[in-house]
Amino acid sequence: MDFWNRPQRGANSFNATPPGAAYFKALMDTGATWVRLTFTKWRGRERDFLLGNADNYEGIVAEDLIILRRVLDAAHLAGLRVVLTPLSLPGARWIQHNEGAFDDRLWLNPVYARQAVDFWRDLARVMKDHPAIAAYNLLNEPAPEKTTGLVENDAMPKLRAWQSEVQGTTRDLPALYRQKITAIRVIDPVTPVMVDAGYYANPRSLAAWPDQLADDRVLYAIHMYEPYNATSAGNMRRKAPLRYPGVKSRYAGGEQVWNRAAVAAHIDIAFDWVEAQGLPATRLVVAEFGCMRRWPDCAAYLTDVIDSVDKRGGHWAFYAFREDDWEGMDYELPQNFSPGRFYWLTEQGKTDRLPRNGELMSLLRYRMRNQTPGRPSR
Repeated sequence: MDFWNRPQRGANSFNATPPGAAYFKALMDTGATWVRLTFTKWRGRERDFLLGNADNYEGIVAEDLIILRRVLDAAHLAGLRVVLTPLSLPGARWIQHNEGAFDDRLWLNPVYARQAVDFWRDLARVMKDHPAIAAYNLLNEPAPEKTTGLVENDAMPKLRAWQSEVQGTTRDLPALYRQKITAIRVIDPVTPVMVDAGYYANPRSLAAWPDQLADDRVLYAIHMYEPYNATSAGNMRRKAPLRYPGVKSRYAGGEQVWNRAAVAAHIDIAFDWVEAQGLPATRLVVAEFGCMRRWPDCAAYLTDVIDSVDKRGGHWAFYAFREDDWEGMDYELPQNFSPGRFYWLTEQGKTDRLPRNGELMSLLRYRMRNQTPGRPSR
């Protein structure tokens, strides 16, 4: 846990092809110390990389493991620490690999929970000694609440009531995490475990948990894209995009006007929960945050998010660094660089011609290299 005992700054790597040495060196040069790496989008021997088949997990695919090790070696050579992050688990195939349908089987059938536990036991066995590994992130953006009628960002009494109602059932996310952690610790008693909050890693969902997990090497992860109606791709398709500050959204049973104070308050909900558990702020990770690079207010939004996290003394990782199949949050690209040009150069194999002088990346680079001191850890 020593690595995580002081605030760390990093990025997400959600590439469709396994990144290599040049990629990780470029990320390291920004000032990043860690990368949240997913392997789910890579092409493997079978349908689901490393898993084989999320419909029926039978063991880690050896050929895929060779590719993953090669990527981890490259990250280690660059000096980056890695948080391994699957987008799919048995019974919970990533929506973009599932014909656009949300896969709810993990939250309905205990067979898939057992397979998910088996997968993490197997992965810990083969990864526990790799020097690049900084944590195991057990599942990206779990959403056991999604099909139950609970509203995302609902009022806290409703979120807590829902969590109480599902306790001990297949939708009990902390219970599933406890099963996975128990299995991992038999194999690997040392490597930290990172757990995303429910409802797509929402801070309010974390705050609805009654207690922390018993393991003393757990990092709690949230994601920050609120107000989503402004930060996401859909906003850029509006004739007049919603602006920040001032944009409104449904929130906590009412309406929220989003500004610097509202952003901080949303993030603080998670930090306050961590503090109430008697844990230091360095146990909380804002593991994803971002906005569309062509949005006029992206710089202001990124600044407010980073300021909020740095003030409390947590970790963060922006989304995303040089994603190879989507340009929406590639902050190295100038804001006036057209998406069409990105895709044309990518299809032509001419990504070396992409401009890498975006002002948003300059902002992030400065903040990664010049950390604002947070509150001292308790």
